Amino acid sequence: MLLTITNDVAPGSLHAATDLGYLLHKNPTRAHELKLSFGTAHLFYTEATASRCTVCLLLDIDPISLVRGKGRQDSRDVPYVNDRPYVASSFLSTAISKTMGTAMSGRCKDRPELAELPLNLTVAIPVLPCRGGEVLLRRLFEPLDYDIEVTSAPLDERFLEWGQSPYLNLRLTKQTTVAELLSHLHVLIPVLDDDKHYWVAEGEVDNILRRGEGWLAGHPEHNLIMRRALKNKRDLYGPALERLAVVDDVPPNENDAMIESIESVSERPGSLNERRLQHVVKTLKEHAVHRVVDLGCGEGRLLRLLLDDQQFTQISGMDVSQSVLKRAARRLNLEKLPRLVRERLTLFQGSLVYRDQRLCGYDAATLIEVIEHLDAERLSTLEKIVFGFARPDVVIVTTPNIEYNVNYIGFAPGQFRHDDHRFEWTRAEFKEWASRVGTEYGFTFTHSAIGDEHESLGSPTQMVVFRKVNATEIKEVNP
Repeated sequence: MLLTITNDVAPGSLHAATDLGYLLHKNPTRAHELKLSFGTAHLFYTEATASRCTVCLLLDIDPISLVRGKGRQDSRDVPYVNDRPYVASSFLSTAISKTMGTAMSGRCKDRPELAELPLNLTVAIPVLPCRGGEVLLRRLFEPLDYDIEVTSAPLDERFLEWGQSPYLNLRLTKQTTVAELLSHLHVLIPVLDDDKHYWVAEGEVDNILRRGEGWLAGHPEHNLIMRRALKNKRDLYGPALERLAVVDDVPPNENDAMIESIESVSERPGSLNERRLQHVVKTLKEHAVHRVVDLGCGEGRLLRLLLDDQQFTQISGMDVSQSVLKRAARRLNLEKLPRLVRERLTLFQGSLVYRDQRLCGYDAATLIEVIEHLDAERLSTLEKIVFGFARPDVVIVTTPNIEYNVNYIGFAPGQFRHDDHRFEWTRAEFKEWASRVGTEYGFTFTHSAIGDEHESLGSPTQMVVFRKVNATEIKEVNP
């Protein structure tokens, strides 16, 4: 059983490829060996230069110990001849945690700054069992933004009529941290195999949640991952899914109350939020769209307005928080809606930093006061997902105009409207971002104001409408 991880470094980089050795706490000039209950793990480097470094984890499993020794699988009769010594399974997952556990936890004693450094990593697993085939493998790794190469070999080259082997050869490539990569492999390899060699008890839930922190809850297949990782034990995966549910409710913020108070006076005949949502609906109607997905839908205020208009035949709301979606369902009175109205609406949990097929096929996507809650790295991923992967014809984005904040009594210079905001942009900054995104992904854009405008400070909310450039338009622009 073999796993290789390669770190490639471009010429002129400030870091060497061999920095991988510091992260793994394994010197590239030495071979390393660790005895395990079911065999021996060998860790060694096949190349270690400034531009390229490859580490190999070779797991030599004793098949006799699987039947007679401590490595015996739980409550099963294991034949002496089986595929376990040769395929990537939970044995490999265990070996990763035993030999690379410090790196997987995101610590680097000698060079702590390396732990947060995204590297150009490539993983190769030559014999991977996958109950669900390539389709399932892609469902698990594509949302995590890996470039994937999958091949298979015939069962026997002498007898091609026997068909292809059920085992896959996998190659994953991504710019990411070593800790994130190892966490993905540790959790997902046994999920693909749909088996584990050890007894799965309640402590396994804590292990999965710890290794899945930061990515598992928002994964579109988190239900399947958790169920398989816990060997389909209902008494474990049911409560585990409840623990996994993202509870990202923002605590009450005194700035919210302050702004609401100001809006109730200065923004009549409706609050700024009401005017914002009405403006979005009006814009969607002007673009003659019918299928709309509201990304970061919250408690469903925009969805309610869309449901009231027959032009919108397919309406979806996505949010990362299951509890928020439940409140949206209550607010929309989902269970009591007429059947024809109810059939137009879908609510689903998801994340804007994962490629998810459920985001595709819409005429328009809306991001209403969402982007300012994301840090720079996640905003960049959102751009790839929405504009590069989902690619609706129209994308509407609204965000606060920080220039306007001085109109709010009690706000200090540079103060954001909410503690959870990672940034707030000026009008020029928002236009600059929209121009870059449009150029990179093939969208035109228009910028507009929402709310009462100040002569020099603009409006409290600003909106950009992106419109996808089709092939005909590109030809007209570039004859």
